[in-house]
Amino acid sequence: MGDAIDVVWPRADWSSWESLAQAALMAPPRPGVYLGRRGATGELLYVGHAGERVHSQPGLRGRLGVYARGRGAVSGLGEAALDRALADPAFVRQRLHWLETGRAERTKDWARAALSWANVHVCWVERATKAEAAAFEDELLGLLEAHVLWNRKRPTPGGAPGSA
Repeated sequence: MGDAIDVVWPRADWSSWESLAQAALMAPPRPGVYLGRRGATGELLYVGHAGERVHSQPGLRGRLGVYARGRGAVSGLGEAALDRALADPAFVRQRLHWLETGRAERTKDWARAALSWANVHVCWVERATKAEAAAFEDELLGLLEAHVLWNRKRPTPGGAPGSA
């Protein structure tokens, strides 16, 4: 089976790995696919894509910025990180302590804290259109069928995307 990153790395000319905060500043405002991993050298956690965004910063920069600002708590990588952080008693205890000491936080603060807890680093590759980015994401998810990822979207038999 091999390491998941070894499976996808030869498929594109990926950027360097960056912390999520840095990637949100550096990624291009164009469509593409991004990979998320735990730490600078950890295992692959997530494969996602970004397209043209109508009312906000476009492309990869916009999508990664949504996560970095904590505004992706109910979709994609942000939701996956928050789900896992909420299953970690230490993370929940820390957040509860903040609540008990009068430092209530908004959902976006919890989502940003979850991504920090996960120590997400990302790399990316550009594609010409959102449709091309989505197709490449599906291709990579198909190649990674046997690997454990945080993605809910996974290919179904026959190659069509589905939900896990």
